[in-house]
Amino acid sequence: MVPIITTPRLMAIGGGALGELPGILQRLGLARPLVVTDPFLVRSGHLDRVTKVLDAATIPWQVFSDTVADPTTAVVEAGTRRLAEDSFDSLVAIGGGSSIDTAKGMSVLAANGGHIRDYKVPAPILKAGPPVVAIPTTAGTGSEVTRFTVVTDTETDEKMLIAGLACCPVAAVVDFELTLSMPLRLTADTGIDSLTHAIEAYVSRRASPFTDGLATVAMGLIARNIRTACAEPQNRAAREAMMLGAMKAGMAFSNASVALVHGMSRPIGAFFHVPHGLSNAMLLPEITAFSAPAALERYADCARAMGVAEEGEGSQAAVARLLDELRRLNADLQVPSPRAYGIDRTRYDELLPVMTSQALASGSPANNPRVPTSDEIVELYRRVYE
Repeated sequence: MVPIITTPRLMAIGGGALGELPGILQRLGLARPLVVTDPFLVRSGHLDRVTKVLDAATIPWQVFSDTVADPTTAVVEAGTRRLAEDSFDSLVAIGGGSSIDTAKGMSVLAANGGHIRDYKVPAPILKAGPPVVAIPTTAGTGSEVTRFTVVTDTETDEKMLIAGLACCPVAAVVDFELTLSMPLRLTADTGIDSLTHAIEAYVSRRASPFTDGLATVAMGLIARNIRTACAEPQNRAAREAMMLGAMKAGMAFSNASVALVHGMSRPIGAFFHVPHGLSNAMLLPEITAFSAPAALERYADCARAMGVAEEGEGSQAAVARLLDELRRLNADLQVPSPRAYGIDRTRYDELLPVMTSQALASGSPANNPRVPTSDEIVELYRRVYE
């Protein structure tokens, strides 16, 4: 099957790229944005950096700053009501994946009506809403270049995957200087999230030559720089590499899709309020070990791209090195197990059937090289807990 590739129409990439925001809006014929962000970015001054650029170009703006980590249906609906209060023609989302995903959800809901749960995969999104210009402040989710958004249903605690062309930002401003103040935990969690995106895009059943190139470059950038970015937060070269890696991984998985790690990660995040990147990190080594026998050459390529195996090394040995590195990376970056994180075992076990059902319903496990049964997902959840 010939892949159909989706990317933003415009991207400004590099240190100082934020200064290109007014020109991007003007090139797209946009003149009245609603800026979508979160309370922390308001307090930290990041929002001011954006609004000063808009003020200097005499572009009027207003702010919706009530986004939360792991966007909810309630917040998306509140933001959509705010969007309807004035004649905004666009959304400028600044923040991590949560702010960008919230803006995407607002755009979808503004154009199509109803409830955001109406557009959960595999439901189609028929109309495109106000265009989103995404400005990430983390080297992590890749949401600035993807055709996905994830929203938690406040009634059911389900993390819903929503996908379609209408979810892809029209433009992205990828400025690594906005990540220099990221704390270690956020740097680590979003970095492993990006690495997971790249690995899953490469081994996905929907991979293509286009996504393979992006994914392998992303793996190399992230694996070689994540520890430095965590240890030396002001290291500009490491921060730039992580930002580029996250963006390329985002473009890769947006067009090849993610797989079993993400399918199983979303329920952990929804029910136990574990940050998305951290729940991916908890799962990545064990699920890679489960999946690798079905795609040995592909996983060996990942090891080589990450620089942990030599080009001429056999695939079995390379995959063994990959698994060692994923476990070592979690240890170095102090990624806890669900148990060490404080998740109650009784509650965890009680939720295994619904977590498994939600994981399968997301569609992501079907992209995995080894497609699991329900019983295998339950067993993987149990193994990961310890």
